[in-house]
Amino acid sequence: MSDPILHIKDAYYFDVPKFLWRSDRSTRDEFPEWWVRLDDDYQQWEAGKLYDALATIPEPKTEKPLAPIPAKQELISTYEHWKHADHARAGIPFDRYLTLDKSQQWYKQRSENPAWLASWKKAQPEAAQYKDYSGQWGKEKLAQYNQQMHGKVLIPQPFGGRPKNLYEPAEGFVISKFMIIELVVAMLLVALFVRAGSKIRSGERPRGRITNLLEGFLVFIRDQVARPAIGKHDADRFLPLLWTIFFFVLGCNLFGMLPWAGAPTAAFGVTLALAGVTLAAVFVSGMARFGIIGFWKNQIPHMDLPWYMAVLIIPPLFVIEVVGLFIKHAVLAVRLLANMVAGHLVLLGIMGLALVAAELSTSAWAGIATASIIGSALFSVMELFVAFLQAFVFTLLSALFIGAAVHHH
Repeated sequence: MSDPILHIKDAYYFDVPKFLWRSDRSTRDEFPEWWVRLDDDYQQWEAGKLYDALATIPEPKTEKPLAPIPAKQELISTYEHWKHADHARAGIPFDRYLTLDKSQQWYKQRSENPAWLASWKKAQPEAAQYKDYSGQWGKEKLAQYNQQMHGKVLIPQPFGGRPKNLYEPAEGFVISKFMIIELVVAMLLVALFVRAGSKIRSGERPRGRITNLLEGFLVFIRDQVARPAIGKHDADRFLPLLWTIFFFVLGCNLFGMLPWAGAPTAAFGVTLALAGVTLAAVFVSGMARFGIIGFWKNQIPHMDLPWYMAVLIIPPLFVIEVVGLFIKHAVLAVRLLANMVAGHLVLLGIMGLALVAAELSTSAWAGIATASIIGSALFSVMELFVAFLQAFVFTLLSALFIGAAVHHH
């Protein structure tokens, strides 16, 4: 694979074996703009333009004398050394370097002046415009970058968003791999259930193996999750939500088992949004049942206390219960995230044994590689079980939280 993290992290490309997707770009302009912006030559050119703009900004008036601005070549050389001293700093532009490098006291002194900082922020986009860059790349650099792009199917960005790199957005709305997978999961659910629903609405009995399989899940969630957790009288109102949560989480989990895809539920933004849906359902259902004030009063367990004890106990208890309400929904997001990421990491470690064994070139490599392959296969089966289990647990906890919101404590 061209990506060593094996789809655990969201990205702006799909990762496939290199032989399936070759990059044969022959000029700099054929590469995405954000890729060019990460190039050392471009960043040196940009740093020079920004330095020239920096030098034209009037010095702020301060009580203490300001440290002098370093010479242009000296500062750019220091920037290049700082950027390459740590792999995590690769691609950081010059303006970000000035704020991150604590040794640049001259910049810190000037940036503390609001007027100077505002002038600097205004000068940056005018000084180094991408369209003015005319640097060309030689055959060696083109070959190097094509090698890095092999196996990476870049996702088009029709809404004008621009990535900063393969994993971070720079500006605007940027479409990521997990967004596309989530959309595919949603479309599959719509296709499956709209077809079954239309048959039921017309009086026709849905038939087929897939329909029977889905019906088994639906009945199980209704009878074993929703009604015990919420109560038979109220549960059916929340079934569409719980069914949707279960199948969406399950679909996202199962995509993590597919080659070259990934599990959106391994991203905290996705699990947090799903937990936010449950929290919103708790607020809406609870306030619809008891009213806004009644909902918050219902957070406190009913206790027969004399007034002098109630004054001392109820206020801190209310704070604890409200904080706990938000914490348990945050934990709902973290729980799903941790289980999905942990499984991928363990699987990555087991598969890595085969790669290490291949480099050893000893008599033990065959046994290590065989154990790694068997272990990966067995753990993949366990991952499949975890995909279903975590969808069930997330739905069960959501039902429990909703049930607590629509009943008196």
